[in-house]
Amino acid sequence: MSNDKRKVLGRGLDTLLPSSRATAPAAPPHGESVREIPVELIDRNPYQTRKRFDEATLAELADSIKASGVVQPIMVRPQQGGRFQLIAGERRWMASQKAGKKTIPAIARQVSNEQAMEITIIENLQREDLNAMEQAHAYERLGREFGLTQEQMAQRTGKDRSSVANFLRLLKLPAEVQQMVESDKLSFGHAKALMGLDSPEAMQKLAQRAAQLSMSVRQVEGAVFNLMHPAEKTEAPARKVDPNVREAERELERALGVKVTITDHKGRGRIQLEYKTLEDFDRVLDALGAKR
Repeated sequence: MSNDKRKVLGRGLDTLLPSSRATAPAAPPHGESVREIPVELIDRNPYQTRKRFDEATLAELADSIKASGVVQPIMVRPQQGGRFQLIAGERRWMASQKAGKKTIPAIARQVSNEQAMEITIIENLQREDLNAMEQAHAYERLGREFGLTQEQMAQRTGKDRSSVANFLRLLKLPAEVQQMVESDKLSFGHAKALMGLDSPEAMQKLAQRAAQLSMSVRQVEGAVFNLMHPAEKTEAPARKVDPNVREAERELERALGVKVTITDHKGRGRIQLEYKTLEDFDRVLDALGAKR
């Protein structure tokens, strides 16, 4: 990951969690110190967005901790009875237990429930280790719990606004399709293509076929286009189109998910886009990088 990328990913979280980095640890803020806390006195984070932890990567992290220790302190907040609640670093805490560690380096910070939740969600989004549906629910929660707009969420997490919008659209998918994305039977690209359909039943049916046949994203995009434009498959168009122009139309249709008509005359002409729903319209704007 480049230095520029790290700067972008760290910008939003630093406003909430100045000492948190995905790389080497920085010095803790003034007035805070790193101390060893028994792992058995730490409780799980109730605001954790991530639902699944990959056992293989946890085992790899545990091996690393056995060899080199915990490079970056976790963050906790004090609780009653001398216990602590995780804010950031759940994977490090879990891996430390796997590695047989009795204590873990931690920074204890007094924060409110709201601050703890926001730090947890934004940290996970910046680390890019959530699946597509977990990211969608995380963004939805930021909007619901803290009243953040898509633009504000993008700024906090170092993402493009269009990416935030695309993840939030996944929440409109039927529950069964969301489950298929969450269990990695379908990718984010598959889910995004399915959003081009205007019927939940059609989305569900095509999603099942895509998973059963291991269809590529491009194949799903083609299937969506054919379902949305059934008449155009049987009608014999009167217009004569240069094969190169026709191929360009098809490429744009697959990329944008709407019907594209190119009129060309000796290198000059126009490109016409036809959308049937507001979802189509928003998707085209996002793909073209337009700001609304």
